[in-house]
Amino acid sequence: MKKLRVGVIGTGYLGKFHAEKYAHMEAAELVGVVDTNQKQAVEIAKKHGVKAFFSPEEILGKVDAVSIVVPTPLHYQVSRIFLEHDVDVLIEKPITTTLKEADSLIDLAESRGLIIQVGHLERFNPAVIALEDVIKTPMFIESHRLSIFQPRGTDVDVVLDLMIHDIDIILNLVKSEITSIQAAGIPVITKHGDIANARLEFAGGCVANVTASRISLKNERKLRLFQRDAYISVDFANREITMIRQDGKAKDSIIPGMDINSRCFTKSDALLAELVSFVQSVRNRISPEVTGKMGRDALQVALSIVEQTQLSHRKYLGS
Repeated sequence: MKKLRVGVIGTGYLGKFHAEKYAHMEAAELVGVVDTNQKQAVEIAKKHGVKAFFSPEEILGKVDAVSIVVPTPLHYQVSRIFLEHDVDVLIEKPITTTLKEADSLIDLAESRGLIIQVGHLERFNPAVIALEDVIKTPMFIESHRLSIFQPRGTDVDVVLDLMIHDIDIILNLVKSEITSIQAAGIPVITKHGDIANARLEFAGGCVANVTASRISLKNERKLRLFQRDAYISVDFANREITMIRQDGKAKDSIIPGMDINSRCFTKSDALLAELVSFVQSVRNRISPEVTGKMGRDALQVALSIVEQTQLSHRKYLGS
């Protein structure tokens, strides 16, 4: 089968990694990279022996699919250019900055039979994949995503930058309608929120407590789930799952009647897995692992949280 012609739009921190993965992929041919920063585009293009382009329009007609890795406020504008020219797109998360923009892209793609995959990278973490076999009906979820401050990603609120990863995972695991959202958060370093906490209540009875911060002294990505027969702890960074389950035979356990089992997964390349999945979806014309609709659902929850955190901050300032 002929290689899929791909391009990378945006050669910043994440874009250069997208280009690197495509350049070494057997099923795809990296045609070129695009960036308005001409020096940066030329540097990445030269590294992989491809052509540099300085506007999205220049690469049209030369690619079958692209990764959109531009700043979030530009996701809609750039993605629309390619969808209007029948090019499938992988859009880094969040899909867009507004629900109206997300709906417009989804409708456009559906009308043309095109694929939108949203870059919720954590879905391809082996620990998250393994959860699908053990999660039944979670009743309480607690997540912490803490990060040492990095300038990149600060063009949006921490909810859209970090928390949205966990929102997407939780929505995929719970599979129930959200009935209530309560949230608080404040900006500390940037003009956007830098730390936030949200409580999500679902129609099925599950409650999720979600915290994200980009001003932590350490990096931490953990998720804890409780269901009737088990407690499951997930360490995303170390790719480890610890499960504590009821087991009448477990007499010597630290917790009486409970079996404690830990699984550590070998280091994997989640970004490569994500891009391989995207290429396969495009070549086989099948639904991607993370659809535009899924990205839109995560965005809807994230925007509701952002709205509440902004309100709580205004109240805190007495305005």
